[in-house]
Amino acid sequence: MNGEEEFFDAVTGFDSDNSSGEFSEANQKVTGMIDLDTSKNNRIGKTGERPSQENGIQKHRTSLPAPMFSRSDFSVWTILKKCVGLELSKITMPIAFNEPLSFLQRITEYMEHVYLIHRASCQPQPLERMQSVAAFAVSAVASQWERTGKPFNPLLGETYELIREDLGFRFISEQVSHHPPISAFHSEGLNHDFLFHGSIYPKLKFWGKSVEAEPRGTITLELLKHNEAYTWTNPTCCVHNVIIGKLWIEQYGTVEILNHRTGHKCVLHFKPCGLFGKELHKVEGHIQDKNKKKLFMIYGKWTECLWGIDPVSYESFKKQERRGDHLRKAKLLLGRLRQENLLNSGGRGCSDPRSHHCTPAWATERDSV
Repeated sequence: MNGEEEFFDAVTGFDSDNSSGEFSEANQKVTGMIDLDTSKNNRIGKTGERPSQENGIQKHRTSLPAPMFSRSDFSVWTILKKCVGLELSKITMPIAFNEPLSFLQRITEYMEHVYLIHRASCQPQPLERMQSVAAFAVSAVASQWERTGKPFNPLLGETYELIREDLGFRFISEQVSHHPPISAFHSEGLNHDFLFHGSIYPKLKFWGKSVEAEPRGTITLELLKHNEAYTWTNPTCCVHNVIIGKLWIEQYGTVEILNHRTGHKCVLHFKPCGLFGKELHKVEGHIQDKNKKKLFMIYGKWTECLWGIDPVSYESFKKQERRGDHLRKAKLLLGRLRQENLLNSGGRGCSDPRSHHCTPAWATERDSV
């Protein structure tokens, strides 16, 4: 195997003398930050143990045990200038770019809103089930918001297992290939109501000012009660301003969710930011039957909330929006549109001009599973 085909995990240096010297001081600073953080006795999970609970209930940690590095500690460009156009899994990267999680643990965050799967399993109509499955597919990428650190590459054969009796699922993931890196996962409901499985082969590329992650691999959700299987792939994730400026993340691309038994399909468009940022984080799409007739429209933001509405009312709103009649469309639509909040778990409010009160899709403060 030649050098171009090799894959590398994170290390503490780089292949140039200048960068290695530059990072020695940065590593010391990061180490100091970690030591300071772990000295807090009340931090949950600082050494893996869980605090004792009087009622016997286990308490899971809600944050990572160490802070993220500061880009002011070293020159990011010194490291990345040799990586333009290359896949980052083939490049030796400093450990300061990583967050203290394995990629196998990161995959587990797909299950943050597993209640949507339980809800889909209990719904009688295929259209209603597709709505909940679509909401789950969008929520699965929400944990990436404001997550700019790269998880560690797992070792070949490494596994990670999580059982959450309070959320009703068990989850196991394994690194099944190292060249190229492929991670497989399998999850099932404790009540035997669903199976959730797939494999992910992330392709990371650096484009000068941004890092693009293309999550190759198919994801499958099986609702056992209804004998249905849904498949889809995740959108592309891009981290901007990796050299200078404030880091920010966007998801873009088209996600198609197919119900293989009934033929229903949900097409979701994760919109790119655009020139003035008007489309940032927006998601729009529809659900169609096997004859390609649109049955339901979906819109919202993958960082906040997701809403559904009938196609006729949605087209009426879009026409008024194109005319710029914002005040009129709010007055007209508030009284007659039947909207459904596809996601509802509390958190920061969602500002939507089509509703007096808009319940957020999920909490915007991201926690680790």
